[in-house]
Formats: sequence, C-alpha cells, structure tokens
Amino acid sequence: MPSFDEVLKEAGEFGRFQKRVFFLLCQTGITFSFLFASVVFLGQVPDNYWCRIPGAADLSEKCGWTLEEERNFTVLPLLLVNGSSGGRCERLDVTWDAAAGCASPLTHRLDGRVGSPSLAPCQDSWVYQQPHASIVSEYNLVCGHAWMLDLSQAILNLGFLAGAFTLGYAADRYGRILIYLLSCLGVGICGIIVAFAPNFTLFLIFRFLQGVFGKGTWMTCYVIVTEIVGSDQRIVGIVIQIFFTLGIMILPGIAYLIPTWQGIQLAISLPNFLFLLYYWVVPESPRWLLTRKKGEKALKIMQDIAKHNGKYLSPHYSEITVSNVEVTNPSFLDLVRTPQMRRNTLILMYAWFTSALIYQGLVMRLGIVGGNLYLDFFISGAVELPAALLILITIDRIGRRLPFAISNIVAGIACLITAFLPEDIPWFKTTVATLGRLGITIAFEIVYLVNSELYPTTLRNFGVSLCSSLCDLGGIIAPFLLFRLAAIWLELPLIIFSILAVVCGILVLLLPETKGISLPETVEDVEQLSGHYGKCGKKKKHQNTNSYI
Repeated sequence: MPSFDEVLKEAGEFGRFQKRVFFLLCQTGITFSFLFASVVFLGQVPDNYWCRIPGAADLSEKCGWTLEEERNFTVLPLLLVNGSSGGRCERLDVTWDAAAGCASPLTHRLDGRVGSPSLAPCQDSWVYQQPHASIVSEYNLVCGHAWMLDLSQAILNLGFLAGAFTLGYAADRYGRILIYLLSCLGVGICGIIVAFAPNFTLFLIFRFLQGVFGKGTWMTCYVIVTEIVGSDQRIVGIVIQIFFTLGIMILPGIAYLIPTWQGIQLAISLPNFLFLLYYWVVPESPRWLLTRKKGEKALKIMQDIAKHNGKYLSPHYSEITVSNVEVTNPSFLDLVRTPQMRRNTLILMYAWFTSALIYQGLVMRLGIVGGNLYLDFFISGAVELPAALLILITIDRIGRRLPFAISNIVAGIACLITAFLPEDIPWFKTTVATLGRLGITIAFEIVYLVNSELYPTTLRNFGVSLCSSLCDLGGIIAPFLLFRLAAIWLELPLIIFSILAVVCGILVLLLPETKGISLPETVEDVEQLSGHYGKCGKKKKHQNTNSYI
C-alpha cells in the first residue's frame, strides 16, 4: 500500500481545494494580530486629564462651567502652589461646598492659611475630556494605577500560554477543526464581554480567556494548513505570517476610524464569528484522522480533495489503514523521552522564547518614539513584509536550517552594533536596529514552520503549542527586561538581545534539515530524521515502514 504522501500527491498536493482552505484559514492571521497588538490602541494614555477636587462636580453644575473652566479653577491654582505638578496625580487638599463662589471658588478656602496649602493624592477622581477613548480613561489606569495597563497585556499573554497547553492538547485528542471552531466562538464571545465589562477585574478575566481561545485559533489553523499540503508546499505556513503582518498594518486604520475603545474591541472581535462558517468548507485533517484510526473518514476527505482538484484516486485506495503503532493521548514526556525528540524540543523552546523576547523588545524600542502613533505603527508593520518574501525566496532553495541560523545571528550582531553606535548619527543607528528587527522577524516566522515539521502527527499540535508557549513567556518578560535594564544603561537590553540571538543561531544548526521530506507520522520517524540527509544535503533513500494507507 502507498504512503499517505503518495496518495496526497495523486490527489493534488496544492490544488484548488488546498488553495481555498489555505486562503480561508489565512484570515485567522489577521484577526489574531488584532488581538496580539490591540493594547497599543485600546490603552492609549489620554493627553488631557486632571484630578477633580471633591465637590467640584456639583459646583460645576451649579455654576454652569465647561470642563475647561473647571480645569482652570482646579489646576491653575495648583500650579501656583507647586509648579512641577500637572494636576494629574495630586490635588489641593480642599473641598468645595455651597459656600464656594462661582467666580473664585478657592478664595475662601485659601484665605487665612499660613504657608502653602497642602496637597493630597488623587483617589479615583479623574476627569477626562474623552472618557471612553481608551481603557485607561475607562478604568482610571493612571498615576499609581498605571501599572495595570501593563498587567492587561501580561494577562493576555498568560491566556496565550494557557491556550497553548490546553487547546494544543485538545486539538491532538479531539481534532483540529473542532478546536479551531470552538476557539473562534470563544474569541468572539469573550471579545464582546470585554468591550462591555463594567469593571477592570471582569475586563482582565475575559481578556485572559480571549487570549486562551485566540491562541487556539492561531496554532490550530497553522497545523491544519501544514497537514493538508505536500512536503514541497509546506512553506504556505510562512505566507500565513504575511497575513499576520497585514493585520498589523490594518489595525491602525481601524483605530483611527473608531473613536472609542469599545468600538475598536468589537471591530477586532466580531469577525471571529464569520469563521464558524468554515464548518461547511474546511475538513478535518486526514493525517489526524489516520492517527485516531478513522480511516474511512480520512479516505472520504482525500476523495473530496481529489475531486475538487480535478484528480481521481486509483481504485486500490478503496481501503485505508493506519500504522500498527498504538495511538495514545499526547503528554510532555512524549516530547523528551527519546534523544532526537528531546534535543528538538529543548532547542525549539529556546528559539521560541528568544524570538518573542527580542521581537517585542525591538518593537517597543523602535515604536515608542512619539509622533503619529497610527502612521508609526503602520510603518513598523510594513517593515516585516520583506521578511516573509526573503523566506519564500530562500527556504526551498537552501533549506530551513541555514536561514534560521543566519537570521538569528544577523539579529544579534545588529543589536550589538546598534548598542555602540553614537547618538549623533540617528539615521544609521535606526537603520541597523531595523536590520535586527528584520532578522528576528525572519527567525520568528521560520520557527513556526520548522516546529511543525519536526514533530510527528500524533504530537504535532501539542508539540507546536507547547514549544510556542515559551513565546508567550518571552512576551511577558520583554517589557520588564527592556525598561528595567534601560534604566541602568539605555543600550543594555540590546546587549542581552544580541547574546540570546547569537546563541540561538548556533543551537538551531543542531536541528535536522526538513526541506523536501515527508512530515513524520511517528516518534520513530523523528528519530530517523537525521539519517535523511548526508553531508552534502542530498536526501538519502529511506523507507518509512510505519505510516501507510
């Protein structure tokens, strides 16, 4: 009996059917990027706000003041007392009551006092000119509460981390498409609740859950695409990264057109409900069905693929069987029990962690430069487009391993050079830093592909999800590492980034090359991967005796 990849080749490795499924699932990359980067616009710190004196609201209504007039009566006297205060985190320690006059409400409170009037910290009494523009003004995440904005992003990354473990496991046990559809439903529902959360605690809870389900959509769609195409077309996984970048470029346009954070939140969440329509057009992965001993369903899907691709399967494909290897539910021990699996897992976990840490660190370093936030964010996304193009040009010509290593090393060297360039040539310093961003972006996109190619079908979704969970850990650490070290020396984070990237570039050279080989079906196939290629990179003949249909 022929192998699954031989049947797929006869049915069409990347025909009309796969192209349709691929295009549909690529849209997930756009919506996931919305969730990933939305805090930049949901959490914009308002330019104009101040602390309201107790009783000022009633007096303002009585006197018919505008917000600007109230601000003048509140903040200007404070500036006279303390010239360094902007009236945002402290106020005059007074209370306005009915005795206060509309013309000079502070006069009777300050007359007769010896010395300067005392100040008091602001306690949830802030006034914003645009109260619903962002979650900062909605939940008073300013002054002593400013750290809560960082917490909201950390909570999202914790959700990604939890989703990698739970939904990655579930997709390997219960099926790719089922978990994908449930995840899309979860992202949409949680997104709506986040938009109308009455308090910050509820906001955090459902933002965490949105992260859990968001990770489920992203990782599962990637695995589905990888498993329904032939080995020569698996770089379509890289193209999904282009759609992620497109989402990064679209997001500032959405934020620019919608004035409130609730509107932005709904705009980036509701499209996930459209993905539920995929139930009728995206099938379950036939590779996964084979591992779960559901040969008849797998054969039916392969026949549908062949029909849509204008092909016809031979009559001797009337029966379908799986390997005699017993299929068990995946566990972490399966990823480290054998030598090759253990080596691959540890290196890939480090690569995920490093890529995320450096990528987010460089984004924060180059992106927070003032100016037009919407334009700057768009440009920062456009910088990533050449990364995918370079991968598409090189990865099928020279393989995965060498570009993976070179991109990490280039990123490390660029970070190191940037750290020691003088400040009087900012254009050159920015150019070299951008080269580092390009290098780490390439590494970040290649790790998705290599990770999915180095795990067997029975463990693929769980393995990719588990390793990529280190990406979420890197995302949590990145802002703390960047800002804490920068307080010591502005360029110190770049030194750390350079060391991490170069070490990663060396380690990935120890991974086996996966260019042009069939996806492994069992752990035994992974253990034999190092025997596929000789010293010159030529594919050796190898008979896989474990996976047949």
